[in-house]
Amino acid sequence: MAKQTAKKTTATKATKTAKVLKAVELNEEEVKVETVEPEPTKAKATKKSKGKAEVAPVKKTSAKVELAPLPDSKQEIIEIYAQKQGDTGSPEVQVALLTHKILRLTEHLEGNKKDNHSRRGLLKVIAKRRRILNYLQKLDEQRYKDLIKKIGLKK
Repeated sequence: MAKQTAKKTTATKATKTAKVLKAVELNEEEVKVETVEPEPTKAKATKKSKGKAEVAPVKKTSAKVELAPLPDSKQEIIEIYAQKQGDTGSPEVQVALLTHKILRLTEHLEGNKKDNHSRRGLLKVIAKRRRILNYLQKLDEQRYKDLIKKIGLKK
């Protein structure tokens, strides 16, 4: 004879996020059924004590910097920040173009959270902008402050 073992059933993702039916009485005879999504847990359990799991709150921080709106096209950005006609290499133009690129990449990464290749590219662009800003600060403090104020960076 073959032994039959009872299989353990584990809750799948579908059953964990299943909608809960809720009955609401309208009048004495009418009953309305609503679907309610379960509340997501907002705390993670930590394993500090062996017997009990302590609950630590999950922190969600979003440090958004309000930047001045930049024009959509590259040519418009160059015209606004150029020091003279045909200027594309001045630190002001480079920082403005990099800021535009950073804003586009940040917007992309908000929708594609697992795109680590683009995230690395974003970090490289941010570092390059920081180096150019440091150079401009050493070169001319007033131009640096004007550019920071015009673009809307916090430093």
